[in-house]
Formats: sequence, C-alpha cells, structure tokens
Amino acid sequence: MRFEGTADYIATEDLRVAVNAAITLERPLLIKGEPGTGKTVLANEVAKTLNAPLIEWHIKSTTKAQQGLYEYDAVSRLRDSQLGDERVHDIANYIKRGKLWEAFSSDDRPVLLIDEIDKADIEFPNDLLLELDRMEFHVYETGQTIRAERRPLVIITSNNEKDLPDAFLRRCFFHYIKFPDADTMREIVDVHYPGIKGMLLREALQIFYDVRDVPGLKKKPSTSELLDWIKLLMNEDIDAATLKERDPTKLIPPLHGALLKNEQDVHLFERLAFMARRESR
Repeated sequence: MRFEGTADYIATEDLRVAVNAAITLERPLLIKGEPGTGKTVLANEVAKTLNAPLIEWHIKSTTKAQQGLYEYDAVSRLRDSQLGDERVHDIANYIKRGKLWEAFSSDDRPVLLIDEIDKADIEFPNDLLLELDRMEFHVYETGQTIRAERRPLVIITSNNEKDLPDAFLRRCFFHYIKFPDADTMREIVDVHYPGIKGMLLREALQIFYDVRDVPGLKKKPSTSELLDWIKLLMNEDIDAATLKERDPTKLIPPLHGALLKNEQDVHLFERLAFMARRESR
C-alpha cells in the first residue's frame, strides 16, 4: 500500500513521496521540522493508511538505547530470591521487553515511531545503528536472538535541537517538513474547523503569518498554536471585522497567549507597539 495522506492529515506531495520511498527502501524515515508541524501525528496517520499497528517510543533526555531493546530487572530477582519466590529460577521473568522488541515480534508489520530522538544524548542514535540495520539483537541473559520476521516501518522524528551522527543519517531516508504556506494552512484549518467563515480565516492567517515574520521573535507560533488560536477566536465570537480593524499601535493580536509563548516575545511586541505610537504622533 501507498501513503496518500488522510482525511485528517494534509500531506504535501514531497512528504508523500518521502513516506513511500521509506516503505519501498525499507529504511527508517527521519522527519525533521519545526515543533508543531505534525511530525508525530504523521506516524499515526501512516499506520491508519497501512492498517498497521502503531508502536510509540517517546524519547526523553534520560532514555538509553538499551531500553528500546530490553531491560533486565536484577533488583527484583534478588528480592524474590530472598523471599523464596519460585520465579527466580527462570531469568526470563525479569526481562522487560522494549519497544524495538515489540516491533520485531509483532505478527503484523508495524509502524514504529521513535519520537524526538534529538532529546537523548549524542550516543543514542549510534547505539541503535546495528539493531535498526540488521533488525535483530541478542538477549545475553537468556541467549535469545530477537529477529524481525517482518521489517517494521520506522519513523524517527527530530526537532533539530542537535546534530545526528553521519553514520546514523546514512541509514535513513530524510525529509524536512517545510512550514506550510498559506494555501496548505487553509486546507489544514478546514480539516479541523470545516465551518469556519472564509473572512475570519483570511484575517486570522494574515495576522498569524505577520507574527511569524516579526524579526527577533524567539519562538515562532506553529500550526498547532494557530489551531488553538482559531478555536479561541470562534469560541469568543471574534469576527473578521474585529481582526481587520485592529489598532496598528497595539500590534499584539487578541488572545495572543495562544500564539506567543514567552515573555520575551510579548515584550518585543510591546516595544514595537510603543515605537509605532511614537511615530504616529
């Protein structure tokens, strides 16, 4: 099967090509892009299209590659041995399967999401090179070799917070999700709010892209933040005329807390408004 996007996910042509290339090559798909551009949601939509189980591994700063394979709970085994528990005679009782083990042993070809790989330390991607390449690993405590009968589709996301090793990049098919242009964004909003008035959407998008274009902005608002803002505009019954007739000396849009997420950016808009007021005198 091929991925062509879904009713709930607007996929650009280049993104569809990237997903289908990764499926054909049977290589991990590395997705980079700004936070909030739908990288994580993509895995869920691909799984729906392929009718495949989705296995999610969300990476934290403390996550180690070994946890994706398995973990041996030696402390629990020691405690059980002191209590005379019969389970201690089978070491397999203390082996906890990781997400890669789940994916490798799945009856159906799964979609494995390794989310925000750049959160982990720099050695994390290198530690998974062999396992993702060969689709197998060894369990030393039991002597097992866990091998994928059906190679999972691996989707790896990164917010580009740190560079990934070249050896890791060579094994992936890479795609950068560009920030949606106004036409694509209009389609995305229409999926979530099909009843939105055209005038309101046009004015909201104009303000949204104007905010993103302000020089010196620390965090540009993302797609998900635009959707939150539009939801608030509709809930508060703020119409297109109100947005269009905004005072240019105020600059900060209504309900700006959905778009501006730190005090530096709010202060930036306040300073720009102050300068605009001085120039208008």
